[in-house]
Formats: sequence, C-alpha cells, structure tokens
Amino acid sequence: MNYPNGLLFPNELQKKIKEQFCFVDVDPDYGERLFFDNSGGSLRLKKCVEAKAYYEQFPDCPERIHERSVGLRKLVDDETREILEIVFGAKSGALITELTASQTMFHMVGLIVENIPGTNAVVSAIEHPSAFDAIEFYCKKAGKEMRVVPANKKTGGIDPDEVVRYVDENTCLLSIMSASNISGNIMNIGEIVNRARAIKPELYIISDAVQHAPHCIMNVEKLKIDGINFAPYKFFGVRGCGFAYVSDRVAALPHHKLIAKDQKVFELGTCTPGNFAAMREIIDYVCEIGRYFIDDASRKELYNKGMEAIHLHERALLYHMLEGTNDIPGLRHIDGVTVYVDTKDITSRDLIAAIGIDGMNFTETVAEYQRHGVTVYERVNTSIYSKRIVEALGLSGAIRVSPLHCHDTDDIDKFLKITADIAKSNKE
Repeated sequence: MNYPNGLLFPNELQKKIKEQFCFVDVDPDYGERLFFDNSGGSLRLKKCVEAKAYYEQFPDCPERIHERSVGLRKLVDDETREILEIVFGAKSGALITELTASQTMFHMVGLIVENIPGTNAVVSAIEHPSAFDAIEFYCKKAGKEMRVVPANKKTGGIDPDEVVRYVDENTCLLSIMSASNISGNIMNIGEIVNRARAIKPELYIISDAVQHAPHCIMNVEKLKIDGINFAPYKFFGVRGCGFAYVSDRVAALPHHKLIAKDQKVFELGTCTPGNFAAMREIIDYVCEIGRYFIDDASRKELYNKGMEAIHLHERALLYHMLEGTNDIPGLRHIDGVTVYVDTKDITSRDLIAAIGIDGMNFTETVAEYQRHGVTVYERVNTSIYSKRIVEALGLSGAIRVSPLHCHDTDDIDKFLKITADIAKSNKE
C-alpha cells in the first residue's frame, strides 16, 4: 500500500525474469506477438515444461518400494506439503487434486451443499461458471435455494454490504471469487468472511482464486476460509491439473477415497509426479524473485516476498497501461477507447483491463489486434460462458487485456501504440 501506483522490477531482474518464460515475444509458428491473454492461460515457465516432460518419462509407480518409486512418492508428498503451506498459507487442512481447477470447485461445493444443514447457498453474479454452475447444480440436487449477490457495476466487484444481505442462519455455503476475471477487481474476502460469520459463525466459505492466485499471496489462515483453488496453467505452469485447499472440517465430510487411506486423503489412483514437479518449479521461481530482495529467510518468506514483488510490478504495469506517458497516451486517454469498470484506486485490482473501441464490435476488435500481432480476448453476452458475467457488470461485452509480470513497460507502450492506431483507423 506504500506504492499505490506500483513498483517496477529493477531492470536487471526484469530481464532475467523474461528469459525464463517460453515464447514471450514470439510464437514459433506465427511470428512476433504480444500475448496479453494471460487470464485465459498464462505464459509458461521453461522449467515447468521441462520438469513435467522429464518426470513423464518414468514408468515407475509412486506406490512401489524401489528407488525411483520412492523418489517419486517423496516428490509428491513434499510438494503436497509445499502447496498447502507455502502457496495456500495453510497450517492444516487437505489438498484436492483434479484434472482442472473447475473440477476441484465442483468437488468442494458438492461436499458442503450435500452434507451441511441449511436451506440456501450464496454465490455472486460474476463468478466463473465453475463456481456458479456448481452451486446451481448441487442446490437443485439437494433441494436448496440458490441466492445470487449482484455486482457493483462501478467497480466490477462484490461489496461486503451486499453479500451480508443474502446470508442468514440457514445458509450452508458462501462462495465469492477472490478477483474478477473481467475487471480485475480484488474482492475484500477478509471483510466478507468476518461479516458473514457474524451472522452465522459456523458458515462454510470458499473462494475461486484461479484468476487471482498468479498475482497475489493467498493465506487461508488469515482469511479463515474453508476452501480455495487455483489452476497451474494460469500460474506460469502446465495444463492437466487443478489444486484446492480444504479445511479440516471439509476434509472430515464424507468423500470419495480409498477406504484404507486417511480421511484427509483425496487422492484416488496413481498421482502424476510431473504435475507436482512443475509446481515445485513455480515455487522455486517465485522464491528466486523473493531472494533478489531478501536473503536470509525461510522458503515461505521468500515466496511471499516474491509474490509481493510480482503484485507491485503488475500494479505499476496496470498504471502505465491506464495512464501512459507524456509521449504515449494510456487507455484512459486514447480517443475512441473506453475502459470499463475502471477505478481511480488501483490498489485493489489485478493486472486486467476491460476495454472497448468505439464503433467496433468486440470480435472485430480482437481480430484487428491479432492482425497487429497482439493476442487479447473478448468476453461477450453472446457467449454462454460470459453472458451472465458481463451483463451483471452492465455490459454487453468487453475486450479483456491481461499482460503478465514478465512483461515490461516497453511491451505496454507497444500495445498502447497499436490500440491508438486501431482506434484512429476505425474513426477514419
């Protein structure tokens, strides 16, 4: 908070960071480009891809007792602990692993709605379908009411005052995403939890952090929540896995597991060591960023410092993208460009901007950006995945612009110049 407009990485660190990612500035088949669709799936760390490929080579089962198997089992156990303790900030609880983060969300929601007494469950209007649809599915199955908290159309977020209007003593579950995947608005989960639990102290609360996890520290102990998830493929990592933390009381609920296994084990069948190896590389990478600023510290402290530095750098990139420079106007100042759900205070936003260009529909705009070598994404109300969310924000659609911390101000300037050219050409 001492840097309301962010703080860029030192140049030396920025260069080192960019070199660790695959294809930041060029697609090997289609040429130079700016990949500004990191909310759809972030640029990959080279070491994550390499680690995944390396461990996929071994046929050994982690449940056997020969050397390679024992090593694979240790890798999985060590990284399960690190994901819980370092990434989620958990002191207890359990890890759910699935093929996708969406599956972990359905898993958490089902466990709570089907097993916890209550007549209703509460979710927000701007949730990703994985959370919203999970609530709807299990409420119908369990015969419970689904209550939907409306969004603040000015900020693009969910207000705590609004949430508590929908929670009562009969609410079994509250699910509010950590940050919007369109506006980038970061929800005040801490205040939401405190105020909701003032109404019902034993209320189960979970959060979808798939959008937020790559940008900021997660701390389930501080937030006092019962479940939260993330997707490595949006977190500089690989596809094919999703991770979720659940509290001890969620883990104690009846769930699919092998009878002989401990109650807190959710793993079914043989795990995939390569996914855990790739996750280890993500943690190592963030710790290395932290080590640039502090040295004599624990692995968790290094990780937290690294995520803090990432968040501040991305805030600086967001400010640069919105305001520009004396020579290159930012999105807020380009004639013909509108920044939707924009807020003057960017301390509660991730590195996302939702924009539109006057006189151009969103699909045309995305195609025009592509012709200029920029990859962005449209969220529109003709899409079954986006309709509810954009309309909840009072929009028919938006172009979502989402760089990553490996980008620098030169990348942002290039994007701004292209945006200005598109807007100008359209007016002519």
